[in-house]
Amino acid sequence: MEFAKLGSTGLEVSVLGLGTVKFGRSLGVKYPAPYAIPGDRQLLNILDCAADVGINLLDTAPAYGASEERLGQLLKRASGQWLVSTKVGEIFDPRTGLSSYNFSPEFIRASVENSLRLLGLDHLDIVLLHSNGDDEDIILKQGGLDSLAALKQEGLIRATGMSTKTVAGGILAASRSDVVMVTHNLDYRDEVAVIDYAGDRGVGVFIKKALSSGNALLGDNLAEGDIVQRSFDCIYQHQGVSSIVLGSINPAHIVDNAKKAIASYCNNQL
Repeated sequence: MEFAKLGSTGLEVSVLGLGTVKFGRSLGVKYPAPYAIPGDRQLLNILDCAADVGINLLDTAPAYGASEERLGQLLKRASGQWLVSTKVGEIFDPRTGLSSYNFSPEFIRASVENSLRLLGLDHLDIVLLHSNGDDEDIILKQGGLDSLAALKQEGLIRATGMSTKTVAGGILAASRSDVVMVTHNLDYRDEVAVIDYAGDRGVGVFIKKALSSGNALLGDNLAEGDIVQRSFDCIYQHQGVSSIVLGSINPAHIVDNAKKAIASYCNNQL
């Protein structure tokens, strides 16, 4: 595995991270095909596989259903040394599959404290605001990043940031925090400005939806070549990218994705 500096945080993350939405949530998701949430034995195999290929970044969130709670139990038994990135702001209702949002200082503190409890940790490596799409309002009017910064000062968080949905919001988040998570793939490149802005300022960048939540794979054929490799090449041509976060519950896909992420990262560092 290759590792990249996460901006100026002092953390080093694997160039491929493992997203864990499928560890705990199957309702209200945007994947092209339904899936069953894996059992504990299968998840342990997935975590061990990820550790074996050198992945050290786990991406989770309260909005991922039981993901945090399950990770808290499974990481005690799994191999590997992990950096855990979680989120605050989005509240998932498992009965309906719908989300609501709360970015008040009181809710953010309670969410962080609950994540610490569920994950069995004394601090969180990375905490991101889980945007509802109104990035600037969350930052400027609701003070979401200020709330995370206060918790960082208390030692509960090592790095703060935001999973954004707009270019203006991404740039604003990058100007006020340690990490931004943005969408970038072969079909959507609007947020390149955020990647470049963050990279120039020593802010870490995570990429979400690198394969359009799996939809890119539906169009893969021999004429197009390897869609995963082309996607990673497209992303890692931007020097500011720290890690691509992909969710998978298929060990073979994790191994293949890791090889291709390493190849793209190394080729673009030359």
